[in-house]
Amino acid sequence: MSSQSHTMAGPSPKTKPGEVELTARFSDQMAQLCMSDDYSDVTFIVEEHKIPAHRVILAARSEYFRALLYGGLSESTQHDIRLEIPLEAFKCLLGYIYSGFLSLSQMKEENILDTLGLANQYGFSELELAISEYLRQILSLENGCAILDAARLYSLDTLINVCHTFMDRNATAMLVHESFKNLSQESLCGLLKRDSFFAPEVIIFGAVSNWCKVNQTTDIEAVVSEVRLPLMNLEQLLKVVRPSGILSPERLLDAIEEKTTSKTLLYRGALWPEENVAAHRFGSKMIAKDPNEYRPELLDDNHSPYDMEKGYTRHTITDRNDDGIIVELGTISIINHVKILLWDKDNRSYSYFIEVSVNQKQWVRVVDYHEYYCRSWQYLYFPARAVRYIKLVGTHNTENKVFHVVSLNAKYTETVPTLINGIISPVKNVATVEMSASVIKGVSRTRNNLLNGDTKTYDWDSGYTCHQLGSGEILIQLGQPYHIGSLRLLLWDCDDRTYSFYIQTSTNAQNWEMAVDKQKEHLRSWQQFTFEPRPVVFFKIVGTYNTANEIFHCVHFECPSQELTQ
Repeated sequence: MSSQSHTMAGPSPKTKPGEVELTARFSDQMAQLCMSDDYSDVTFIVEEHKIPAHRVILAARSEYFRALLYGGLSESTQHDIRLEIPLEAFKCLLGYIYSGFLSLSQMKEENILDTLGLANQYGFSELELAISEYLRQILSLENGCAILDAARLYSLDTLINVCHTFMDRNATAMLVHESFKNLSQESLCGLLKRDSFFAPEVIIFGAVSNWCKVNQTTDIEAVVSEVRLPLMNLEQLLKVVRPSGILSPERLLDAIEEKTTSKTLLYRGALWPEENVAAHRFGSKMIAKDPNEYRPELLDDNHSPYDMEKGYTRHTITDRNDDGIIVELGTISIINHVKILLWDKDNRSYSYFIEVSVNQKQWVRVVDYHEYYCRSWQYLYFPARAVRYIKLVGTHNTENKVFHVVSLNAKYTETVPTLINGIISPVKNVATVEMSASVIKGVSRTRNNLLNGDTKTYDWDSGYTCHQLGSGEILIQLGQPYHIGSLRLLLWDCDDRTYSFYIQTSTNAQNWEMAVDKQKEHLRSWQQFTFEPRPVVFFKIVGTYNTANEIFHCVHFECPSQELTQ
């Protein structure tokens, strides 16, 4: 037996019977050809270094090299081809082309970025993705600016977003780091445009001023215009900005005028996606006129048990709406979603609105439900904005003159439903107990049987909600207003009886609009309806006829209607 047979590797232990896999050995043998004169038929000249290579291997691994070496260009007939690219990065790329392996952890960061550029240029998308993922892991103050510039140069949107998030979280430290002066103009302007690039504006201005001194050949006006001068106080404008000399007196006066007259300044804020920033761990707290009114449970992520006596925060409802519950976030934060739990140990409903502010002087109303009856959990969305203070103002309680809130969360989320005039237009069924809906009127063995999603378990005695014809109704209340234009219901159908009925909608259980009128028809089993979309809190289902008896029976209700799955 030859010596070669003694050293030959056997099949991988993971290989299935009847299969031979020697991938690692093949890779090692191919790697031996990398930058070897053996069988070489082309030489690349990079930074005056001659690097031998093999046309067929390069062409097999890359569309770019296939076109260059076999596509009829002048290079296809040349033995020596000059490339104006970084030498070390090209060597790394060749190693990857021949072996399919590249140890990024053993490379210098500047070579990694150059290799990323070559992977982008030569169409090695898998390598480009792998390098991008590695750069995400090693992102730091020292390399953040260089990685962001590379990501923008090669249009790597995911990596750009990762860099932006990192810089948002470390804005102040990033601004004073020496590498910040090397950031490209495009990257710098993109960063300054972000509301979430959150640091004192005077520090931002100082960093931009230093950047301008180093990069004097760029469009300084375009960069400086991204600084939000009105966010600085007058002393900073006069003692920091004016002496810098990079702004004309007219621009400075414009900034002072905007600061003193505008009610809609473009504030920056910290961005913590999907994190509840109205929590004690973020330094948030409740501002109370009377310290005895402070209830820490309001900002407890896992809201504590509550009853008639404890576990909620309240304020007196007045006609002037001059009282409220105010929460101060730990810092100015960008949010677009507030979730609150209204006290719900009985059937009472509340009306309210929510305003937000940065300084407690200018308030913006982001949610206005003062005309709607709401109960239990409230899921509220609005355009993202910088916020420091959140004010909840109750305007009505169906039981008394007090507004009770058990829990409050505030966050920025990417998952925002469709809104119509500030009201959610849902695509999933919101007439569920989980979404705070309830059956207010109607006879059933189980109160919310109509909303439990069970469309199979019903018989002559249970599983349905009903009312007496001519003297009753089934009344369903959603947790909050939704923009609804369809519904579906299942009429009791254990025999061949048919029903007539109508369905009305309301936002306050007082003013009603017709949505479905089937008083002149005889219907049975599943029914699906569409109507003119509108804000809805209440559905009133009124049976007017039953071919079998004087009772109207309904097994299931949902809105908006989902696909029929009997």
